[in-house]
Amino acid sequence: MNKEKVLVTGGAGFIGGNFVQHMVSKYPEYQIFNLDLLTYAGDLVKHKEIENADNYTFVKIDIADREAVMSLFKAEKFDYVVHFAAESHVDRSITHPEIFVKTNVMGTQVLLDAAKANGIKKFVHVSTDEVYGELDFDPTTFFTEETPLQPNSPYSASKASSDFLVRAYHETFGLPVNITRCSNNYGPYHFPEKLIPLTISRVLNEQKVPVYGDGKNIRDWLHVKDHCLAIDLVMHEGINGEVYNVGGHNEKTNLEVVQTIIKELGKSEELIEFVTDRLGHDKRYAIDPTKLQALGWKPTYNFDTGIAQTIQWYLDNKEWWEQILNGEYRNYFSDQYSIK
Repeated sequence: MNKEKVLVTGGAGFIGGNFVQHMVSKYPEYQIFNLDLLTYAGDLVKHKEIENADNYTFVKIDIADREAVMSLFKAEKFDYVVHFAAESHVDRSITHPEIFVKTNVMGTQVLLDAAKANGIKKFVHVSTDEVYGELDFDPTTFFTEETPLQPNSPYSASKASSDFLVRAYHETFGLPVNITRCSNNYGPYHFPEKLIPLTISRVLNEQKVPVYGDGKNIRDWLHVKDHCLAIDLVMHEGINGEVYNVGGHNEKTNLEVVQTIIKELGKSEELIEFVTDRLGHDKRYAIDPTKLQALGWKPTYNFDTGIAQTIQWYLDNKEWWEQILNGEYRNYFSDQYSIK
């Protein structure tokens, strides 16, 4: 009996990488394909333990390369697509928005065309709560799936555009799709330029930790393992055409997150350095996940236990993030696969 094939785009990234590991270990009856271009945040070192698994295949392709993507879909006849691949760092989108449009918008459209041409069972598009814009500091207000999209950064605008494309392919062509919109993720293999791993690595090295503005911007934190469980559920049980918000109800200010990490590591808050605020910095994000919970999902981590485990993971895996910081991870692909 042939295995069903699942294409995971962006599977060398943070969330996509955790999802690939989740799927490879949980579903031996599926063949998991990891498609990634291996840009600056793409890291295959994290997959050392699964790279020789019978149900795992890595493919290096740019999702915006129409010919390569179409050829891959034609050859493999995928049953499912779970689409993570995206440029995702807000600061980089402010500096180079054109890269975000190419990958996040045009790349998604190429994948949708390939999925439509090959009759897949489900296309799951992994988006972000940032497409909703920002909330005020009223703790009783939350983003729901009905909240209008009002993106405030080039990054979130590009993700909102891709969300609209996915919806349009469902409405126009009947493509079976789901869109998930998550709050801020944290956990193992988070790229070191993001807030939590950046803080951990700099505190361990007794370096100043930059905090934007006054540090009072609020984010709703979701452990990446809980996010993977949510996407798994949506892929299998999600109602075609529906959007599902994924949030952990773990709201913290950026300053609280940094202070928690410093305290856990036994260091001084004198390491905190407030810097000029990010352009268009949204005040607050908070997700209402009621619709997803009705499918049977609930988070298994609260922030206190999750951040403690995450900090311990970074202490136990210094080799991984240190080779990210010094750039050595870039050599792993060519060394492992003997190609550039």
